[in-house]
Amino acid sequence: MRSFYMTDPGKVRSHNEDSVIIVRNMDDDYLLAVADGMGGHRAGEVASSIAISYLGKHFQDTFKKLEKEDAIEWIRDSVTEINRLIFKHVDENPESKGMGTTLVLAIVTKDYVLIGNIGDSSGFAMKDEHLHKVTYDHTLVNLLVTAGELTEEQAKDHPKRNVLMKALGANNPIEADIFDCDNQVSDILLCSDGLTNMLDIESMERVLLSDYEIEDKVIRLMKKAINRGGTDNISIAYLERFPRKKKEEGEKE
Repeated sequence: MRSFYMTDPGKVRSHNEDSVIIVRNMDDDYLLAVADGMGGHRAGEVASSIAISYLGKHFQDTFKKLEKEDAIEWIRDSVTEINRLIFKHVDENPESKGMGTTLVLAIVTKDYVLIGNIGDSSGFAMKDEHLHKVTYDHTLVNLLVTAGELTEEQAKDHPKRNVLMKALGANNPIEADIFDCDNQVSDILLCSDGLTNMLDIESMERVLLSDYEIEDKVIRLMKKAINRGGTDNISIAYLERFPRKKKEEGEKE
């Protein structure tokens, strides 16, 4: 497996409230995670950092040859603890009241792939050379679309499209959605909405199916999002599980 991640403040925001990590343990299991912080006085970056720092250390310390059911519980317990740590920070630092973070994470082993999310950071999986969105955005407009009160097109430009219904540090108790992916998925892409607000799934798929090296694919996604406006912080964590066959000369990408 090969992996790469990066984060960028984008063209509009003065600082970056996203945090991102990829960690591999001694058993060659992988954790990928992206958190998109929110809150004034730079509190958003504190919230996202709490989430990512905890996950990275906790994964290295405790994720050892877990069966799928145990890994699902590991995700649930981790989310509960991160939420507790964020609320604790707010109690001890009242000026950070209102801070919180989205979270999307993936656990990738040779036997299973799990993706979990809270908020509107997204998880995608590639299967049979098609990129599929796995996660469900916990936003007001997505709720209205599901209820049939908005169309997908109306949701794209809705003035409340960024209103979250669920975030770490905003809801207590809280539970992540957890998705058990087909073990044949070849790639995992996690990102903050700074990427998905700028690029559609077809644009991302074309880049990921190209013959570029993994680092160049992530950089190209980042540059495309920035060139199309870069209105928010952008974070990407990407993992290729299986080597992809190189295209023959003259074959279209």
